[in-house]
Amino acid sequence: MARVALDGMGGDFAPAAPVAGALLALNELDREHRVQLIGRVAILHDQLRAHLGGEFATLAAVADRLDIIDAADVIDMADRPSAALRGKPNSSMHVGLRLQAQGGSDAFVSAGNTGAQMAISTVVLRLHQGVARPAIATVFPTALQPIVVVDSGANVDCSAAELVQFARLGTAYAEAVLGRPNACIGLLSIGEEPEKGNAAVKEAHQALVASGLNFQGNIEGRDLPRGSSDRGPFDVVVCDGFTGNVVLKFYEAVAPMMIGLLRKHGADDTLIGAAFGHLDYTAYGGAPLLGVNGISIIAHGKSSARALKNAVKVAAQAAVSRLDAHIAERLGEHAGPEAVA
Repeated sequence: MARVALDGMGGDFAPAAPVAGALLALNELDREHRVQLIGRVAILHDQLRAHLGGEFATLAAVADRLDIIDAADVIDMADRPSAALRGKPNSSMHVGLRLQAQGGSDAFVSAGNTGAQMAISTVVLRLHQGVARPAIATVFPTALQPIVVVDSGANVDCSAAELVQFARLGTAYAEAVLGRPNACIGLLSIGEEPEKGNAAVKEAHQALVASGLNFQGNIEGRDLPRGSSDRGPFDVVVCDGFTGNVVLKFYEAVAPMMIGLLRKHGADDTLIGAAFGHLDYTAYGGAPLLGVNGISIIAHGKSSARALKNAVKVAAQAAVSRLDAHIAERLGEHAGPEAVA
């Protein structure tokens, strides 16, 4: 059983999207799973009644697996992470993450302020031993199969030791959630040769060769859409958060551009959907914040009900697959020179 806490007040379309997303997720998850909707109770109850009296009325049967938990404060998208951390202790993020830390929940999902979620997750859940900074792992669609990119926005500047640690975190996620045993790792750089890249990337390359991980070497940006380099497919891509976030935002813009061009030239929507449906970020739900001692899923700020439904499903899968324990085991297997105390 997984109990997933969902931030009912976070995101551009809250509270409507989280409430609808919770109902949709419960309809698709096995009956032993529950969703804990966190936020201002009166508002969430009003939304729930509105949804069950409208297009989601057929989902009324799943509402008995939905818990509504009060949280008086709301963190705005414009709030500074430090201010949200200290100034809004009764926010839906604080309440949901504390619930997990106290054993009352198994995972947390929010489409709210990413910086605040990272800060609160780090303080409330704490970091795994040896982890210096958490990293965001985002699933990217490719021509072959989805890959995991770590880090996609948490850490702008990274040392070589942190890049190697990201490789370990990404490997654990690929194995536990994507079902990729002995996940293959590529290090994103400006050339496939070991001597290409900045100082941190070149040092990380050498450390990854000696790490015992399934490291295929450097990969280039052109390899990501293919999901493969000239040396074969890979499962995990390692980079600093600045590079990862630039690639992520570029990736998100490609499908709408291609769809717009095809429609401009008269292409049929059915054909377009079949060709580009797998590039829709809403299908992948959310990105886990790896390295924290728990499960914290970061969803896109513009997440729709469908996107949040899938984020809840990702969280449930992460909890059932014991992702957190798997990461702890992975990190415990190695206490070498790249481990950061």
